[in-house]
Amino acid sequence: MKTMTCHDLGGPCMLEHQGSTADAVIKAQDRHLRDAVRAGDQTHVAAREAMKGRWRHPKKSMDWYNRVKRDFAALP
Repeated sequence: MKTMTCHDLGGPCMLEHQGSTADAVIKAQDRHLRDAVRAGDQTHVAAREAMKGRWRHPKKSMDWYNRVKRDFAALP
């Protein structure tokens, strides 16, 4: 298991997400952003909108995705 924070993934806070793959951590971040915005946390709105945009335009988002995968792979 490896750990990345919301901030590592482009969000505003230091909540830790753990997973055995980068995709698992990305999915945890997506859930976190959705839940935070639903709960009224305005600090997460911009990151949530960016995440939604990535899912809508995957070809344009490959730089972000590849960076996260590299960062994840570099973790101990």
